[in-house]
Amino acid sequence: MSEIVIDLAGVKKRYRGGVDALRGVSLQVRSGGVFGLLGPNGAGKSTLVKILTSIVRPTQCAGTLLGQSIGHKPTLARVGYLPEHARFPEYLKGVEVIRYVAGLTGMSPSQSRVRAGELLEIVGMQDWGNHRMGTYSKGMKQRIGLAQALINDPDIVFLDEPTDGVDPQGRLEMRNLLQMMRDQGRTVFVNSHLLGELEMICDSVAIMNKGEIVRQGAITELTEKSRRYVIRTQGDVPAELLGKLKSEGADIEAETITIYQSDPAPIQPILDALRGAGVTIVEMRELRQSLEEMFMEVVANETIGGTQKNAGPPALPGKGVK
Repeated sequence: MSEIVIDLAGVKKRYRGGVDALRGVSLQVRSGGVFGLLGPNGAGKSTLVKILTSIVRPTQCAGTLLGQSIGHKPTLARVGYLPEHARFPEYLKGVEVIRYVAGLTGMSPSQSRVRAGELLEIVGMQDWGNHRMGTYSKGMKQRIGLAQALINDPDIVFLDEPTDGVDPQGRLEMRNLLQMMRDQGRTVFVNSHLLGELEMICDSVAIMNKGEIVRQGAITELTEKSRRYVIRTQGDVPAELLGKLKSEGADIEAETITIYQSDPAPIQPILDALRGAGVTIVEMRELRQSLEEMFMEVVANETIGGTQKNAGPPALPGKGVK
């Protein structure tokens, strides 16, 4: 079992005026993967990241980061951070930004020169390092931001909305970089409201809504109950076979049969029965609830008539969820 690098219980943050940004967050993140914290704008995601990186002081916090209590200063030397809307002086060159951050970590000029060259190559900016930040696209600036977050060779990297405002090509490049960091054994903590992006790169996620974690776990586990097989047919299915399929819980609409099943083995006799009846099988697809569908369902379950309600198991698409 992999090591737990973030272990939080009952984290709260109340701002002036009685605004509760966090309402008792409990969360666990294991090492060596990409973890996604997702939720709508204003859910409290950035506040939680800033508490973990000691930028914001919590109202209440119990837990550990990399085995030490939250706020333990020596531990922060093992942490990388790319904040949301990161800003760097436009007159500085990309390599100068990286070397400046290296100096803040106590790295010598000669060490920073070598490390900056390594990082520019890692993030694909080796040909642009001597150009000024003001000439960069948003995606290029984010890559420099990621490079500075890696300057201290961190064990865990926090990325707050790393692809927000980045074009499709830039998002693809960022995903590739995150996968590279995971392959290197780093823990990558990504905070984003772009659910489609998270679904493509994350091993596990937590859904946050109104300052609370309402569901967390591996994506495959969270969507397991929605797994189904969709069979598209051609030709008339005998009434007896249709009745049998419906009695077993299948949804049948026109020439499409949907069977809610997580194991492919029970599907095989159904395919054999269809073929035996002379029905042509045009296509069979395995589907499951998307991260966006799951999120929308969880939020809907959490807020009913303006009050909070514990989320139940995910409803199945086609079974009341469109």
